[in-house]
Amino acid sequence: MPNPTLDLDFVRSYFPALKSGFVYMDNAGGSQTLKPIVDKISEYLLESDVQHGASYQISQDATNKVDYATEELKTLINARDPKEVVFGPSSTMMFRILSLTLSQLWEPGDEVITTNSEHEANCSPWMDLQDKGIVVKIWEVNSDTQEFELEDLKALINDRTRLVTMVHASNILGTINPIKEAAKIAHDNDALFAVDGVAYAPHRSLDMQDWDVDFYIFSTYKVYGPHSAVMYGKLELLEKIPSINHYFINKSPYKFQPGNKNFELMYSMSGLTDYLRELHDHHFPDGTSVSDQDKYDKVFDLIADHEERLSNRFIDYLKTRSDITIIGESSGDQSKRVPTISFYHESRKSSEIVEKIDPYGIGIRFGDFYAKKIINALGIEEKDGPIRVSLVHYNTLEEVDQLIQAFEEIL
Repeated sequence: MPNPTLDLDFVRSYFPALKSGFVYMDNAGGSQTLKPIVDKISEYLLESDVQHGASYQISQDATNKVDYATEELKTLINARDPKEVVFGPSSTMMFRILSLTLSQLWEPGDEVITTNSEHEANCSPWMDLQDKGIVVKIWEVNSDTQEFELEDLKALINDRTRLVTMVHASNILGTINPIKEAAKIAHDNDALFAVDGVAYAPHRSLDMQDWDVDFYIFSTYKVYGPHSAVMYGKLELLEKIPSINHYFINKSPYKFQPGNKNFELMYSMSGLTDYLRELHDHHFPDGTSVSDQDKYDKVFDLIADHEERLSNRFIDYLKTRSDITIIGESSGDQSKRVPTISFYHESRKSSEIVEKIDPYGIGIRFGDFYAKKIINALGIEEKDGPIRVSLVHYNTLEEVDQLIQAFEEIL
C-alpha cells in the first residue's frame, strides 16, 4: 500500500514562524523551530530550573526530564545505550572535543583520512593534529561524477590509519554518501569511522546500529530544534577515550561535557520526538501500536517522498536553463540526495542573483558554506560560490513555484 501524501497544513501548524508568509529556503543553515520544542524550553525554565543531583524533589524532577529526553534521542538515532548520547553546544565543538580526546590515544605517524567535501567543522580539528605529528590524508570526490569512490578510500587506508571521517550528505552537493560501506572498509582495516550528519539528519531516519558508525554528530538547530548538537559514540569507545572534564569525571557522557550540558535545550529535544509521533499517528491512524522506532522510520519515509517531489520540481526547472549548471546529483532521487540544491549561472555571480531574490520574501543563499575545499575543487570561487536552495519537509510545491517565478523574472 503506497504511503499517504504528507499533510502540509498539519506539518506547518507546528512551525509558528511559517505564518509570516516568508519563504524559508536556507534550511541547511538552520531550520525553523517546532513549537513543542519552544514549549519544552519554557516548561523546564519555569518549572524545574535547578541544578541536578540534589535530594529535593524539584531537582529529581529536573534530572528525570533530561534523562527522559536522552532516552528519546537514543531511540530516535537507534543507539544501544543512553550513555552513547553526548549533548553539546555545536557540531563544530563536538568534532573539536572528539579530536582533542581521541588523538591522545594516537602517536606521531598515525593517520587520519578526511575528505574534500567536508564542512570545515569536520576538517580543521583533524588538520590541526598535524602539529602533533598526525598524518592527514584527503579522500577526494571524483571530479567527473562528484561522488566518492570506495576504491579510492581503499588506496588511502593502511595499518597506520586510526580514523576515517566523512560527511553523510554534503551541505553543498546534497549527495548522500555511502557511509555504511565506508565504515566497513575502515573497520576491516582496524580504523574508526566518524560521520558528520548535520546535512542529513533533518531529512532521513538515523540508525547508528545498522550503519555501524563509531561516531556520528549532528546539529539540533538544523533538525527543528535549538542551537545545540548531539554526538553519538559507541559506548565501549567513549569509555576508553580520555575525559575532557575535571579529573574526577570519567563517565560518559559527562566526561565530554565540561560545564555540563544545557539542561533546558536537552529536554526540549523531546519535543521533536513528540512531533514525529504525532505526525505518524495523524497519517497512520490505524498503526499507533507500532514501536517508536518504526514510527520515526515511517514518518521519514513520508518526508523523503515529499522532499523528492520538491527537489524534482526545482531541479527540472534548472535543467530548462542552458545558463545554469547544477552541482551534484541532477535529479531529486531520494536515494541519492537530500533537497539541498546548489548551482551557478554561466555569466552572473551568485551574489548578484541572490540579492535580487531577497525582495521577493524568499530566503536563499550563496557562498562557500564553510565547505571551502569542495568549492575550490569545483573551481567556482570567482562566482562567489554557488547559489544554494535548501528545502525541508515544511516547504511546499507552491513555494518552489514562487522561487521559480522569481528566477524567471530576474534571469
